[in-house]
Amino acid sequence: TEPIPGLPRDLPTMRDPDRRTYYKEEVGGLVMGGYEPDPEPWARESIPAGFHFSLLNSVWERFEQHMENAVARVPALENAGVKQLLNGPESFTPDGWFILGEAPEVRGFFVGAGFNAFGIASAGGAGKALAEWVAGGEPPMDLWAVDIRRFGQPHGDPAFIRTLTVEACARHYDVAFPHVEHEAGRPLRVSPLYDRLENAGAVFGAKLGWERANWFARDDEVRQDAPGFGRPNWFDAVAREHRACRETAALFDASSFAKFLVTGRDAEAALNWICANNVARAPGRVVYTQMLNAKGGIECDLTVTRFDNETFYIVTGTGFATHDADWIRRHLPEGGDVRLIDVTAAHAVLTLMGPRARDILATVTADDVSDAAIPFATCRTITVAGAPVRAIRVTYVGELGWELHVPSDSAGAVFDAVTAAGEPHGLVLAGYRAIESLRLEKGYRAWGSDIGPDHTPVEAGLGWACKTRSNVDFQGRAVIERQLTEGIGKRLACFTVDDAEVLLHGRETIFRNGEQVGWLTSGGYGHTVGQSIGYGYVRHAGVDDSYLTSGSYELEVATRRFPARLHLEALYDPLNQRVKNPA
Repeated sequence: TEPIPGLPRDLPTMRDPDRRTYYKEEVGGLVMGGYEPDPEPWARESIPAGFHFSLLNSVWERFEQHMENAVARVPALENAGVKQLLNGPESFTPDGWFILGEAPEVRGFFVGAGFNAFGIASAGGAGKALAEWVAGGEPPMDLWAVDIRRFGQPHGDPAFIRTLTVEACARHYDVAFPHVEHEAGRPLRVSPLYDRLENAGAVFGAKLGWERANWFARDDEVRQDAPGFGRPNWFDAVAREHRACRETAALFDASSFAKFLVTGRDAEAALNWICANNVARAPGRVVYTQMLNAKGGIECDLTVTRFDNETFYIVTGTGFATHDADWIRRHLPEGGDVRLIDVTAAHAVLTLMGPRARDILATVTADDVSDAAIPFATCRTITVAGAPVRAIRVTYVGELGWELHVPSDSAGAVFDAVTAAGEPHGLVLAGYRAIESLRLEKGYRAWGSDIGPDHTPVEAGLGWACKTRSNVDFQGRAVIERQLTEGIGKRLACFTVDDAEVLLHGRETIFRNGEQVGWLTSGGYGHTVGQSIGYGYVRHAGVDDSYLTSGSYELEVATRRFPARLHLEALYDPLNQRVKNPA
């Protein structure tokens, strides 16, 4: 605008997300802009040659909605003279966050893009981080929220990208409610069981292009998420699924898990350097491990199953497929006889969990599935519905169970057999929201929140998963050994709140004896313990059990402090009896 009488030169930058507008002082006037709820995509095919720093034609009709909203917030704008209307393209990404890092497909090609309005605020920090990344060869800190590797193969589709970026722009000033899913471009990738789950009432979310069942609605329940900060509309549905897993059995579709083969004569040696835990085990053994950076931080959190002397099977989270594959490839020895092969699409995964899981599995196979035949952390090939199924006995929910890795073309038949056999045992279909509740009670860590590149296994309570008692070297070992000897400055702990109305989502501030000592990395509700649960790092030089247990704790939730209890052990089955030695 032209100068506005009385407008102070030191006026703070203002944003009004409710009206989708922003303001800043400039030469005595105001610069005002906004984000429309119906943005128009530009350069659908490609950006015109030579367009750098150019503008588009002004479109007053489209800008009118911003002007009306702005006048409601700043009435002086109604009579202010308009100096200029600027109309130019903004660069948005599929999730609205900018992109940093080395492209996983092209070595030495670093990206810093997609900043939109974040560019002004983030330029200094983003530039510094990217420069250190270029110089050091890896991120200087946990940058997962903006890491280029959070995207993957689906994001190479221009049509998919276009729909997601338009939605991201439209939602730029929306309230960031917990658990909100994007809606554009869906469904894109589906498991072989998608139709069966949809017919059973699944409410889906999306992760790296995959449709995944978050929860299952009954016929009398609204079959969609209702956004809000209070108790969600799916609370009771998730409680049903949670309790079934604890009391009878639950079946989860985990087909979207990222799955890789590492093969070759040098596979064992290569993995034993990359992995903190010892993968030099007999065929059929399953190893839970982290992969560490040079600072001892956790870059990957996954399982490694040995099939034979030269073949290992890696399973990791859906959203980490690009990141973990890139990390492994970067650390395989040059010239060695070792290869990484993505086999995600070749195998569906059914996760059968709960105290009746063995009874159900024994009904659908003639193979021995006893504890002696398939002990915890082992894998055995069995036959179900005429299909070869790798039954991997691990858990992320704290119950007896198996991941059933099935050829994708046989997934439907295996699913039908298991669900039919499970009906008399109380088997229910369950989703990822129930998994989150179950894993919080059991104290299982989640990469990207509880653990990541800025957290070491010692700080996260995972030191037991590092092979420091062997003479086999691994990346990050020196840091781990130093921490075990000299101590640490932060420690992951569990917190609960007795007030049943308090809901934890993560990022709540932790107070110890009235002083801020950290924040929650994740939060949710445990339906067995009947409490809200959160995990977070308590920061203090030399923090140990004595320091942790001697303090009085509070959590700040929505500006209010609530008394909290700190726990050093899992809230549910801390001795792992239900996992390793079920009755």
